[in-house]
Amino acid sequence: MLHALLISNGLQGLEKYYVSNERVRYTTCLITKDFDPDLLPYDLLVVPNGSDHVAMLKIKKKVRAFLDAGKALVCCDGFFTAWVPGNQWVMDNSRRTQDVRYTPGPDRHGLLANLDLDQLNFSHGMSGWWSCGYLEAAPGADVLLADTWQRPIVVLDEVSTAGRMLLTASGPLADVSSAGQSDSALVALYRNFIHLLATSPVPAHG
Repeated sequence: MLHALLISNGLQGLEKYYVSNERVRYTTCLITKDFDPDLLPYDLLVVPNGSDHVAMLKIKKKVRAFLDAGKALVCCDGFFTAWVPGNQWVMDNSRRTQDVRYTPGPDRHGLLANLDLDQLNFSHGMSGWWSCGYLEAAPGADVLLADTWQRPIVVLDEVSTAGRMLLTASGPLADVSSAGQSDSALVALYRNFIHLLATSPVPAHG
């Protein structure tokens, strides 16, 4: 079983979207003015939509050491501070959302399996609904999904550190097992990543 630390700003209902199950057990860490969590006991760090990236910047070195130890990170929020090794989020709302479509890229680990792209392209008939920016991906990282202008939206990075990072420009990835839609595209992507962590070691560098 994976042990995950879930970063929380105290957002109402967050616990409904990350429910411990037979694959992963979540421990919630509330961000306070003394925020300085011990990451060592965990396999996975989850930074959900709506997180405090100023607080995350304060523990940037800890996150890097965590990943260099072969651990994993999921960040599904626009990280506007530079705490994620090798990658950066860029806000950009200059494009019309009605023009946004997402297209798949290289997917060596099958993270896009059973994922309905139409659910990402449209929500209640609206397109471009889940991302107001894009990622500047690390060289050599896998761009799993790109937008209409070929800008990275979902990135799997196995090259910047000794660990794994699944990063999205936004989009609330979650493992919904007792509330909400358990078979949505964003849930499928998250669960596929959990399966990868549980079954496949991180490739050795070099």
